[in-house]
Amino acid sequence: MTTIAITGIGGFIGLRMAQRARELGWQVRGLDVSPAAAQRAREQGAEVFVGDINDAVLLQRCFSGADIVFHTAAIVEEDGARELYERVNVEGTRSVCRAAEAQAVRQLVQLSSVMVYGFGYPDGVTEEGPFRDDGNIYNETKLRSERVALEFHRPGRFEVIVIRPGDVYGAGSVPWVLRPLQLLKQGLFMLPDGGRGVINHVHVDNLLDGVFLALERKAGGECFTISDGVATECREFFAYHARLLGRERVPTAPGALLIAVVGLLAWLYRLLGRKPPASAAGIHFLRRRGAYSIEKARRLLGYEPAVSLEEGMRGVARELS
Repeated sequence: MTTIAITGIGGFIGLRMAQRARELGWQVRGLDVSPAAAQRAREQGAEVFVGDINDAVLLQRCFSGADIVFHTAAIVEEDGARELYERVNVEGTRSVCRAAEAQAVRQLVQLSSVMVYGFGYPDGVTEEGPFRDDGNIYNETKLRSERVALEFHRPGRFEVIVIRPGDVYGAGSVPWVLRPLQLLKQGLFMLPDGGRGVINHVHVDNLLDGVFLALERKAGGECFTISDGVATECREFFAYHARLLGRERVPTAPGALLIAVVGLLAWLYRLLGRKPPASAAGIHFLRRRGAYSIEKARRLLGYEPAVSLEEGMRGVARELS
């Protein structure tokens, strides 16, 4: 029986992977820093350890006897304190790889992000880059973390695969479903520049299809961009969210104005000791213009996205109703 160990197992992607692995008859275990998230995974039949991603003893226990490690644990925010990103995204990846290698794990999937290409990437950018962080700590540490992971790749012994997902959505997605819905309800969500920026969406099940194909093809040492293969304008993508709330559309404003307003709001919230609802850096994520190529995944893995945006959003509506 195949055993998979999942870091960040109680998160949106980790939990869906746990469900699918269980459906295949695999043994599932994992690690999560949140007791509540760990409990969600236990309810799916997984054995779960609660603790820090840099706890070497805990990682060894979690990975003991595992065939595959799926590393999803990361700080996924638009910006924040450098120390936290360094400790979790970069050093956490190093700790995971070191422990997995020591426990004779055969394959490790490092979940990276298309944000390694930055905000101003060329249309049709491939896995060869160019790479840029554009001064954003999330972009920077995701790129560094995948490079750390690939340093551990040992052909035929410890195979490391890097997956760069697009904007992962589904009913449990915080950045692309839950947070926009919450901000829309509060009247705090607006799209920059008429909503002409694009979302390179990928339904969570399409993403995991790509992951399973990479594992089956034993594609160690390779990086793959996985998305739905289309770039949808923000105004079209978030119109689904507006309709869920009985509204016609999402309001828009000039990007430069939104950056200034959001920056002021963030300053006011911090004065009050509260977490800002959005950040100026977040506006840049909604101003991207190009598509990411998935031709490598199609060619080497036989990947084809099965869930369309319309079908995926119908699923979101059903699960959230």
